[in-house]
Amino acid sequence: MDNPRPEKVAKVAELERRFDDASAVLLTEYRGLDVPALAALRAELRTAGAEYKIYKNTLVRIAARSVGLDLDAQLTGPTAIAFVGQRADGTPGDAAAAAKALREFVRTHDALVLKGGVVDGAAVSVEQIKVLADLPSREVLLAQIAGALAAPMQQFAGLLQAMPRNLAYGIKALIDTKPADAAPVIEESPAAEATTDATPADAGSEEENQ
Repeated sequence: MDNPRPEKVAKVAELERRFDDASAVLLTEYRGLDVPALAALRAELRTAGAEYKIYKNTLVRIAARSVGLDLDAQLTGPTAIAFVGQRADGTPGDAAAAAKALREFVRTHDALVLKGGVVDGAAVSVEQIKVLADLPSREVLLAQIAGALAAPMQQFAGLLQAMPRNLAYGIKALIDTKPADAAPVIEESPAAEATTDATPADAGSEEENQ
């Protein structure tokens, strides 16, 4: 920015701080949403530990680049950003819950458009945000893991079905794996039965086969 005004410098610094502090950043286009609708969306996102803020694209672009993020493709049209940080009680915000709030809001307000974002430093597409919205909330997932760890082994596989599929399949495969059956004993031929007792070397071989 050439000779930037102090208020613009302050906004860019604010954006840089928000980008650094957020565990997830979800970008939307809010064109057509009235003030009551925006207030309702802000309230929904707040329960997930996300703040919904409106900034000029030029300022977002400058701040994003300064912290190593490339959001140029998403910065078209009026942009509002959900920054997932902390809830009012100090507990961590929930990116999955924020994504779910945005997706549910889109279903009743087609003026809101998802544009992508960043989760844990990795760029995510609109489709990936929708997948994120299908995941259990942080609290539910932690409760499922705790319950699975505390459950008797025979209930463990059933509890895992409620956990994310890729994790559940891996652990369930370990649970379902049984020790290989012992190798079948080969009956000795009549000629072998007539031989003397096995030598120590033979005995060792038999033990290895058991």
